[in-house]
Amino acid sequence: MRIHIATDHAGLDFSTQLQEHLRAAGHEVVDHGPIEYDAVDDYPAFCIRAAQAVIADQCDGVEALGVVFGGSGNGEQIAANKVAGVRAALVWNLSTAELAREHNDANVISIGARQHTFDEVTSFIDRFIQTPFSGDERHVRRIGQIADFERDGSLLPDPRG
Repeated sequence: MRIHIATDHAGLDFSTQLQEHLRAAGHEVVDHGPIEYDAVDDYPAFCIRAAQAVIADQCDGVEALGVVFGGSGNGEQIAANKVAGVRAALVWNLSTAELAREHNDANVISIGARQHTFDEVTSFIDRFIQTPFSGDERHVRRIGQIADFERDGSLLPDPRG
C-alpha cells in the first residue's frame, strides 16, 4: 500500500521513524514534508498535499492511505479534511483507529505526536491500515450523505419541519 505522510515540527521525529517502520512492513511511503525542523512551520500545505495525493492515488486505482501528525493532530485533521473526498479521523487509541476505517472508511489518520509514545502511534497506524471498511449499508449511506453535502450542499430534510 502507498502511505502519504505529512506533519508539522512536533511530529517530525515521529514521521521519520514511522516511515522506516512502514517501509519495513512493505509499504511505499511518500513524505510530503517538512524536510527539516522549523518550530514555526506552517503545516496546512503539507497535510493538504498529502490528502490530495491520497485522493489522486485512489482515483487512479492505487491502494493508498494518509497519515498526518501534529502536536495534537487537530489542526492537521482539519487541514486534510478540506480536500474533497478525504475522510480524516483523529485517532487516540486502537478502538478509534479501527472504527475510523470500519465505520467511516477514513482514508487519512491524524495523530497528536505529543500525546502518545512512538509504540502507541505505530500500533494505531498499523491497526488503521489493517482494518477494512465494513461496507455495512448504514455506514455506506452516511458516508454518501457526507459526500453529497461536500459535492453540492444537499442534506436530508430537516425532521423538525
